[in-house]
Amino acid sequence: MGSIWFDEEERALLNERYELAVGRVREILQEQTVPADFVSYFHRTAEFILLCDEVKTRLGDGTYDRNPERMRADNYALYRDIVPENYKESFANPAYACSVLGGTMGRLLCFLYAQERGLIAYLFEGKLEEAAAHVELFVQIYGILSAPDVKRHPTGAAAAGKHPDDGENSERYPSGAAAAGRHPDDGGEAGPDPAAGKLEASVRDALYWFESDNADVIVTHRIREGIDPDCSFFTDILMNSDLSNTDYLYRYGEYITENELRMAQFLASLPQEEIDRMADTWSEGYRTGFLLAKKPLEKKRTVNLHYFAGFERVTRKVVENFRKMGLQPTVYRYSVSALTTMSSYRSGFSGAIANAQYDYDHREDAALMMDARYAERRSEVTQTAYETYRELANAHGGPAVLELFGQKPFEPAGTPQAWSYDETQRALSVRLRNRLNQITQKFIIGKERSFTIISFPTPEIDKDRFEEIFRETIRVNTLDGEAYTKIQGIIIDALNRGTKAHIVGANGNRTDLTVQFHPLSDPAKETIFENCGADVNIPVGEVFTSPVLKGTNGILHVSQVYLEGLNYRDLEIRFRDGMIEQASCANFDTKEENDAYIRENILFHHESLPMGEFAIGTNTTAYAMARRFGIASRLPILIAEKTGPHFAVGDTCYSWEEDNHLYNPDGKEIIAKENEVSAKRIEDPSKAYFGCHTDITIPYEELGLIEVQGENGYRARIIENGRFVLPGTGELNRPLDEM
Repeated sequence: MGSIWFDEEERALLNERYELAVGRVREILQEQTVPADFVSYFHRTAEFILLCDEVKTRLGDGTYDRNPERMRADNYALYRDIVPENYKESFANPAYACSVLGGTMGRLLCFLYAQERGLIAYLFEGKLEEAAAHVELFVQIYGILSAPDVKRHPTGAAAAGKHPDDGENSERYPSGAAAAGRHPDDGGEAGPDPAAGKLEASVRDALYWFESDNADVIVTHRIREGIDPDCSFFTDILMNSDLSNTDYLYRYGEYITENELRMAQFLASLPQEEIDRMADTWSEGYRTGFLLAKKPLEKKRTVNLHYFAGFERVTRKVVENFRKMGLQPTVYRYSVSALTTMSSYRSGFSGAIANAQYDYDHREDAALMMDARYAERRSEVTQTAYETYRELANAHGGPAVLELFGQKPFEPAGTPQAWSYDETQRALSVRLRNRLNQITQKFIIGKERSFTIISFPTPEIDKDRFEEIFRETIRVNTLDGEAYTKIQGIIIDALNRGTKAHIVGANGNRTDLTVQFHPLSDPAKETIFENCGADVNIPVGEVFTSPVLKGTNGILHVSQVYLEGLNYRDLEIRFRDGMIEQASCANFDTKEENDAYIRENILFHHESLPMGEFAIGTNTTAYAMARRFGIASRLPILIAEKTGPHFAVGDTCYSWEEDNHLYNPDGKEIIAKENEVSAKRIEDPSKAYFGCHTDITIPYEELGLIEVQGENGYRARIIENGRFVLPGTGELNRPLDEM
């Protein structure tokens, strides 16, 4: 474990640090020197740390794998406190922590507890430096609260000026800058607020400086894992485990449920030919993406794999395919640190999500330290890490992603006690995200990298029909790309003759939207729309463009849509000259809650976003599959976007690659790769890119009309009343008619 990170001498020193800290934790479990309100918190957290240490011991001496029953029990024990049935009384729950420990202190100690939960990942992966530091942090905070003069300060619920049981009173829980002990208008510079109390300020400062001081370790390791194939923790499990025995799943340290076990068992039952078919589609999509974009695959040495526990048999074959291309796999776990968490969406390897509400509650924990000094520190560490591993970064080809769909729909509950950005911090986080993206693009060169994404269902989608749905998904993912390319070429020819498209909803859908096109200088050699085959975005089935913003006006409406795993009901977005002018949904009881939901998860704290893409999905087979099994609301956007017109808000599909020459299969060059916002990249990239791209699809049954309009009265209807009506596209209606 972890040999890549340390030599023998370093490892011995880190072990000594770690053991000393754990020894102190054992003593804490026997003490009651902190104020009474805090005893339960420190004892329960100490018990969790010691449980992690017990597992570490068994991992180290080789006994972990020898007792499957104990291994399964450990797995549940590590996640027991955050599963939904226990979360209400978990110190990982901001509402509960604040009700017991007081508003400000509860939020601070809840943050600490969430960071201590990262020990699971650190110890399984052998990251002793991170593990030792986090145990030492817990001991440090305990020391602050057990100091002799602490009892002279108000503590626990009394410090919040409330009864422990009135945890629903959000007005008594400051968030953002106020909770951090500073004035929200002080330009982001950290500093204790006397009104917040000396004790709270001391704890907050200790947490702040821990995150800042350890950024060079945590962030650097995170970056290296994505580009260095020698960081082989996941690859070793993936390539060397006996996949016929599902006990290997517990070696990751991820939460394992019946879904992961059944997935692994189901894939183990399939013939090799079917596994090859899935894997070949995935890896070939990646290779084809490089070829079509004329990018230098031969210069690349690594590919970053994102997959889920249970999919090892397919992923192992994908690794074999990539190695034949000269690419070695890299794998990292989704982020477990506030330093690298940007949202509740998991990016990287993952097991089961023990509790989506827990992930959602801690998505903005970085609000504790988000100030100008921290943002600068975070940027500097990222820059230094990439400079250190420049050669590895330059040779990295980009991600190959496997997504899951079909999980139980999740609508987050608002938790006012959770950490959240104030307005100053939101603006700062947007600038930081943009800066980190620019640094990444500089070293993992955008115009030289590609990606691919493929999706498969989880058994959770339908326990009785899962295998049938899975096999139908394989069929959707492996449709005849040439047949679709031909029909999509007909649609593109009609679109290229127009100057704009008019899209109108039906059956209660209020969409009424005009999308402006780029002009063509040479229609014989140029095209506005890309003809999308089954390469980077699997499955096949769309034509898309980057619209001109000026003249793109109207309302986009969808009755229900899932975006990045979050449900939106009655989502309506109003565009004016291509920019979001207003957006609303009906998920929560109040306008304020709905506005905050959209601001955070669609706008990503930007004041507005442009329409970055207009597309027409043509994969009616996927649409028919969704209706046949009743899973339309649980499709991933990767498939859903192919089942109707969709509109992306944020960056274009060609962000950071606008100057590359791209061509459709007919040889015509794609010229609509930017808009009035992305064109600012030449003078100031920070004003050109947003670091987000969210696709919103109108299903065919909510679609009344897509009509191309052009000069001299030119009009051509592509879709009318949910059916393709353009001559030459009728074959696309057959799956719809057979439903």
